[in-house]
Amino acid sequence: MRGVPSHLSSRLLLAATVLLSAGCRSKESAPKADHPRLTTNVEMRDVTFQSLSLNRKMPYRVILPMSVKAGQRLPVVYLLHGSGGEFKDWSNYSDVARFAESGLILVMPEGAVSYYTNAVDPPEDRYEDYIVKDLIADVESKFPAATGRSNRAIVGVSMGGFGAVKIALRYPDLFAFAGGISSAIDVPRRAFTIKRLQQSRHYESIFGPSGSQTRRDNDPFTLARTTNPDMPPYFFLTCGEQEGLLPANREFAALLAQRHLQSAFHTVPGYHDWNQWNAWLPALFQSLFDHIKPKA
Repeated sequence: MRGVPSHLSSRLLLAATVLLSAGCRSKESAPKADHPRLTTNVEMRDVTFQSLSLNRKMPYRVILPMSVKAGQRLPVVYLLHGSGGEFKDWSNYSDVARFAESGLILVMPEGAVSYYTNAVDPPEDRYEDYIVKDLIADVESKFPAATGRSNRAIVGVSMGGFGAVKIALRYPDLFAFAGGISSAIDVPRRAFTIKRLQQSRHYESIFGPSGSQTRRDNDPFTLARTTNPDMPPYFFLTCGEQEGLLPANREFAALLAQRHLQSAFHTVPGYHDWNQWNAWLPALFQSLFDHIKPKA
């Protein structure tokens, strides 16, 4: 700095750096705005519970009808968010709440960037176990949830679509319906690349190195080839025609058809965003109601 002694210049630079980093930390730690899109006939509850699989407290959001008759038990739909999102996304960016009016409990768990998978590293990040063992049990202990496969569905967008499809294939005894919207269906098959170094390292931490057994164990394509065609849920799959994920989703839909697994695959002009995803919900829930019928 011209005209400023070197020792003062260093101090000014240090002070500016501290202020800038503090501002960045403040921005990063600021909570996201929460503006749930609710209707007048539903209520929303946020729950925090201790997950034994993850050994920490985890939040989830529930939307259910405002009025539930004494002794009535309602089917449950588990809604998985995408990478970079959180458990509030479905309520904030879509109109999903209105479908609870028809007699459903909607459950939106926190999934971080886990791909809803038991990670290779760190091994304590057992997000798949957290969903199928801890979350379902907690929901059914606290809410008027009907139990059994015929009363459960799992649906997700992007990373959540991958999670919904993979979990439904791995646990066909748990769900009667699975919805994958713009699913990142091919993630376990993606090879390590320097061009996307951080992403590749993240995939390796979850699924293991390319070609590993843990990759195959979590690959929906492998699971679809080996699952019993008499047991799996109905799969409702969609993808936007402007998405890079479209070829992989087409390939997966063709594999389900080849294996005679009950499914439907739909495309429409659109991108990888909530505008497209929200527009699919009426068709998805109509299909869901065909396979899971809430009791009057």
